[in-house]
Amino acid sequence: MAKFLNIFKERDLRNKVFFILAILVFSRLLANIPIPGVDLIRLQFMTENQFFGMLGLLTGGSLDKVSLVLLGLGPYITATIIFQLLTLIIPSMEKLYKEEGEQGRRKFNQYSRIATPIIAAIQGWAMLSYLKQAQIIGNLDLMTTITAVLAVVAGSMIMMWLGELITEKGIGNGVSLLIFAGIVTGLPVSIGGMIGAYDASLLIPYIAFFIASIVIVSAVVQINEARRNIPVSYARRIRGDYGNSNTYLPLTINPAGVIPVIFAISILMVPNMIATYFKWDAVTTFLANPWAYGIIYFVLVFLFTFFYTNITFDPKTISSNLQKSSGFIPGIRPGEATTNYIQKVLNRVLVIGASALGLIAVMPSIVQGVTGVTQASFLVGGTSLLIIVSVVMETMRQINAQLEMREYDI
Repeated sequence: MAKFLNIFKERDLRNKVFFILAILVFSRLLANIPIPGVDLIRLQFMTENQFFGMLGLLTGGSLDKVSLVLLGLGPYITATIIFQLLTLIIPSMEKLYKEEGEQGRRKFNQYSRIATPIIAAIQGWAMLSYLKQAQIIGNLDLMTTITAVLAVVAGSMIMMWLGELITEKGIGNGVSLLIFAGIVTGLPVSIGGMIGAYDASLLIPYIAFFIASIVIVSAVVQINEARRNIPVSYARRIRGDYGNSNTYLPLTINPAGVIPVIFAISILMVPNMIATYFKWDAVTTFLANPWAYGIIYFVLVFLFTFFYTNITFDPKTISSNLQKSSGFIPGIRPGEATTNYIQKVLNRVLVIGASALGLIAVMPSIVQGVTGVTQASFLVGGTSLLIIVSVVMETMRQINAQLEMREYDI
């Protein structure tokens, strides 16, 4: 509580907090302005459809209202992921991202920004076409469709700009905070749904649901913070003699964050969307089976965790940096042996992290099947809970760092 009050005692920190709150409020206002021609009654379909549920998560909760910021941060996230994947096949892109430091990262981010309106236009047109097929919006003429697509592109660029403003002038990651706000704003609706659907006969299932929620949230926090420390020694000279300075190389249990879950659900949504569009009942029925969907979902999350970590984490670069700074892992020869050792430890850690991430991803379906409680499912796992935990803990770390820095200044 004392640290919370200290936030508002520091003028600079207080201004940053109010700045972030103002942007979040503005983004939620944009998310509640629907585009012309929307059937408000059919919007119920948006909350029940899994495809739109996941896209609504990525857009910061604006898709379920078919708002002006229909795609939200989706195109920007897609552009960033595409360029990260290109580092695997284009050497110059890999060099730009991994070897050219801060300037290279800025160029890389600029490419993502340039690609965002192009992706937004394609996704906006496809989304409007699908919404017309689902009879959520009326039949729009050509000029109205073009206007709607341009409005969607502008909305995506505004959301991207707001996210970068928060990152640059506020606290924490702007994109994550905007998505976090979209998730949290749905909490009152979920609680209201639970209260409205309450029945005395469901008392024990509700108690079991909340106990499971507490246990799972605690487990997610522990997994998010878990580290595997590899001891590292640095040679140093002291009064003419050589000695060792010891430290650790921390390997996160879940280094990929929520990206594997997003990849997995995106892959699962494609056949579901195509089957719904072309009315392939057999495919739709198969994907509706909770066991089949859960197993495929878990396997995809597990595989994508290894895949994405290998893109973003390079043991060879770490080994090279250790060698350049006179660092070494005790008992391991520098160079290739160190690279192989780090890769070996990473693979073992990823087995645990990927399994835990996959289990968290499918946990809402498991708990809902056992308790029968379908509201506030993000409390028992899934992408929403991972985002909430990650954003809250990262923001708290940055606030604590700034408070401690000011204490040292004093």
